[in-house]
Amino acid sequence: MKMNILLIVQVIAGLLLITFGLNKFLHFIAMPMPSVEMKMFMKALHETGYIFPIIAILEILSGLSFIVNKYTAFTVLLIIPVMLNAFLAHAFLDPSGIAASLFIMIALMAILFKNKSSYKMIFNNKEII
Repeated sequence: MKMNILLIVQVIAGLLLITFGLNKFLHFIAMPMPSVEMKMFMKALHETGYIFPIIAILEILSGLSFIVNKYTAFTVLLIIPVMLNAFLAHAFLDPSGIAASLFIMIALMAILFKNKSSYKMIFNNKEII
């Protein structure tokens, strides 16, 4: 039962990631007006010319991975830094838009928990580098 709930959360997170990723290319969701600070932050990211396409591709690939339930242990590690940045940007610059990023962060923690056995080798390694 617990795994079914985690799988449902994973699929919902996947759908959200695909939606937000595709929106970065297709602009089909009207975004609310951000705070001045968030607008400045987003403008700086947009002006780099490469950040948003990379974020969009990572979101789409992670979302697809979560929906088909393949390579989730790997893709969750790829998307966490991206979504953590989105969550913290909303937390500090525009709290009114934090709901989706908060849900996705919670879902990513659930996906990590669901795949915890995949990370055992990393944490059981006793060798000193």
